[in-house]
Amino acid sequence: MSQRLSPHSSPHRHADINQSPSQVASTSSLKRRASPSFECPDDNSRKKMKEGVADNIHQTDRISSENSATFIDDLLEELQCGCCSGLVYNPVLVVPCQHFFCGSCCTLWIRNGGTSCPACRGGATIAMPFRALQPIIERLLRNAPERARTQREKDQADEIYKAGTPLRIPPPREASPPPDVNRSTEYVHPCPHCLPNNPYDWRCPQPIVDPSSDIDHAWHIDDGVPPGHGNCGNCENLLALRAPTTTKCDLCLVSFCGIGVQDRCMALPLLSQHPHNMSTHSDLIQSAEVYECFDGNTVEVEIMLEYLDTQGISPRHIYREIVQHIQKQPRGFAPLLELELFTDIHSVAPGPEPSADSPRTKACRLCAAEIFLWGLREWWVRERKKGCLDQSIMNRKDCPDAARCVRQKNDLAHAKECPPHLSLDNHIFSAPDSEDEQNQVPAPEVVDVTGADNSHPANVEDPPVQPMLGISSPSLPSIPNEASSSQSSLALQFLLNEVGEDVEMMSPPPFHPPVSDACNTD
Repeated sequence: MSQRLSPHSSPHRHADINQSPSQVASTSSLKRRASPSFECPDDNSRKKMKEGVADNIHQTDRISSENSATFIDDLLEELQCGCCSGLVYNPVLVVPCQHFFCGSCCTLWIRNGGTSCPACRGGATIAMPFRALQPIIERLLRNAPERARTQREKDQADEIYKAGTPLRIPPPREASPPPDVNRSTEYVHPCPHCLPNNPYDWRCPQPIVDPSSDIDHAWHIDDGVPPGHGNCGNCENLLALRAPTTTKCDLCLVSFCGIGVQDRCMALPLLSQHPHNMSTHSDLIQSAEVYECFDGNTVEVEIMLEYLDTQGISPRHIYREIVQHIQKQPRGFAPLLELELFTDIHSVAPGPEPSADSPRTKACRLCAAEIFLWGLREWWVRERKKGCLDQSIMNRKDCPDAARCVRQKNDLAHAKECPPHLSLDNHIFSAPDSEDEQNQVPAPEVVDVTGADNSHPANVEDPPVQPMLGISSPSLPSIPNEASSSQSSLALQFLLNEVGEDVEMMSPPPFHPPVSDACNTD
């Protein structure tokens, strides 16, 4: 029996007759409509969604950049040099402990007596170039160029160590023997060359008897230095004067053993020596003697130091030029010896004085420093004449009193820039005569009761006895003298000018003569 379905009872009565069975099934299985928030019916909702997506992107980028910066910092910490604590430059790997350092740092470590790894102090024999680490450093600096070393630091490191060069680490030295507390202090003990079978292949022709073995023939300390011996000017130990390792400074006449301290207990040829405590620019900055060379004029010293740093001129280069300049002079080192620059600079007694025409070919470190300080000012004068300085410095005005100016040390406003001219007072050279000074009325003729000829100014080559009249101090105006003045009055005025006292004369009225004819060589 067939059943007839009414139209109201059919489950697909709203479906189109043209729909496929699958479409009808999917439509019938839908429980509810989508949420209104999902459909995004308005533009404001769409804008909020876009802003939310953009914020998520920015937050992701920020987290990524923070992670990248943290990674770079961690990598920089791992690539630090164990000596200078900076990013390693031209790295070398110490064998066998595998610690790495800057090539320049490891070189300085070895130069200063290092015989092991600078980090672990373990035994090491060689430091090889660490080529595998160099690409990582270059990749790191491409992503963080601000972490690279300055060009000045790179240049200084390149002067010390050449990239790609292996470094040999010397073996450790033998330990010093323990001090002998029972050693006699009343007798002189043998020098290293007095002992038989010593490692220097030379023995003293007059060996000193060891007081511990033969006290009856020992040399008492009150008898002075034993014959054929002396004391080292650096370590002060006893030495043999005729030993092959002994050298003598031709300036201070002190001998050096060549055994105690490497590169210090010896006198070297003049051009090969290093001035004591004058190795780098920082040594010049910290040296009070350098400022004393310029009479305390800090402005001039700062200009010179900046010039040395810009031109890359080392203190040793200056020293060599000073020595070469002295050697070209007719008298050589005689003026320095006459000033007694090399007297009593060591605590030991010097040797016998040689003849006046003896060659001066060797110097110790302290004498080299005295030569450097003595000639530094004149070297700067010669260097300025080359015209390598900045134009603003070359065109600055000159102080009339030049190096005799008493204001250059205490009055910084006088030594520094003088607005509105933007020029500096120059205390190295004296200023030329100005137009007003040249047009002044000439001074009245001074009567010289001694009868000496004063047509030319006195200089250092004049005879020791100089005329008392007609000489005026270059830094102070001279006092006019009348023909009727007495000889005692004139002598008193000359002495006052020589000591530089500022004497105010009430009668006759003050007279200002023209400045001396020193020219500005700047």
